Amino acid sequence: MFRKILIANRGEIALRILRACREMGIESVAVYSEEDADSLHVRFADEDICIGPAQAGASYLNIPRIISAAEIANAEAIHPGYGFLAENPGFAEVCESCGIKFIGPSVESIRKMGDKSLARATVQAAGVPVVPGSEGEVETEEAALALVEKIGYPLIVKASAGGGGKGMRLVRDGAAFRAAFHAARGEAEAAFGRGAVYLERYIEGARHIEFQILADCWGQTVHLGERECSIQRRHQKLIEESPSPFLRESLRQRMGQAAVAAARSVGYENAGTVEFLVDAEGRFYFIEMNTRIQVEHPVTEEVTGLDLVKEQIRIAAGEPLGYSQEDVRFSGHAIECRINAEDPASNFSASPGQITTFYPPNGPGVRLDSHAHDHFTVSRYYDSLIAKLIVTGRDRTEAIARGRRALHEFVIEGVKTTIPFLQRVLNDPAFVRGDFDTGYVERLLAGTPAPAHAAPIPEGTPT
Repeated sequence: MFRKILIANRGEIALRILRACREMGIESVAVYSEEDADSLHVRFADEDICIGPAQAGASYLNIPRIISAAEIANAEAIHPGYGFLAENPGFAEVCESCGIKFIGPSVESIRKMGDKSLARATVQAAGVPVVPGSEGEVETEEAALALVEKIGYPLIVKASAGGGGKGMRLVRDGAAFRAAFHAARGEAEAAFGRGAVYLERYIEGARHIEFQILADCWGQTVHLGERECSIQRRHQKLIEESPSPFLRESLRQRMGQAAVAAARSVGYENAGTVEFLVDAEGRFYFIEMNTRIQVEHPVTEEVTGLDLVKEQIRIAAGEPLGYSQEDVRFSGHAIECRINAEDPASNFSASPGQITTFYPPNGPGVRLDSHAHDHFTVSRYYDSLIAKLIVTGRDRTEAIARGRRALHEFVIEGVKTTIPFLQRVLNDPAFVRGDFDTGYVERLLAGTPAPAHAAPIPEGTPT
């Protein structure tokens, strides 16, 4: 087992990793920007090293400075968390060349799954269904237009190196295609340094459901069930839950097997997430694999009793999982609400500034993962996430009731937050019925009713 781990991240995920290290008896090293000098992950770590100014490019994305910090601290491993360098194969490769263990999958796995068009081809060869679309990257507008006739509308133009909803454009007819194609390429180039895109058929009324994967270096790969991620806005998840209110056991088993097959197709090790779309008829399609810990990992922890960050560390240290798929057990229902410093009344615009009051909820079935506190400053330089509220219950009804209660108790003053919007969702009859898909938030904001096809998938539906 490692003696010392450097945490190459900030905020709540840095605290989450730090806590796992402390419980495992592993020393932790925090890196921080000048903007984060007073942050909790700096305060609670065993060691801390400043790596640059507020701008992420000069600090949290600065590979030489992070590697130098690890070498100065004699850290044996680096945990990247999520975001920043977590899915950067170049960073993983530098760690490897410097004799520092990267707590995550191999460089090759990150590269294969990070290139979305290559990932499609790889899992398709392993028998995993994919959304109909182009066979690979589409280089020119002319080539794209030739494919459109085969794929049909509506479709999505997607960045090969994409993530977080960037470099994606939904196109419903030919009049909008050219502008969408070039806009996606331009956004992808700006966000990822690579403008390559591919085309996929847009699945109307789809649910976004992902499966958590764990794989060790001894050939054991298991899934830890699904997370329902359909409550999202502009491809950004807002609420996640496990289990999904849509899936019946037969479909759950088939999707879990497909997720394991996708991971094995690239020789995957460590924690990862395989994401699917499920249509109204119960057909499911692979869309991507995230080669890191997810923001929403706590809901899986709550229903399985497993600590995913500890599992990541053990796997990276070469330990076997110690359990098989049959050993994984699920209990209860968990829901996570992402609380961002955003103003729902102003098109969810960012709301940086100082938090004057921070009173967190507690009580039965309530967990809060947050780095915020009274007088904490929400920086304009970083992501607006300030807390993850995770509630659990014996069933979905109790989890929703606890979520309502916890959001009602949660007091944050000084900045605008998404708490009022989350309360609206948890009180919406369609959400309570489980009557939603990826278009739910847009319909809720527009005041339009849910379509009739957004019903739970019946047992035995063919896929």
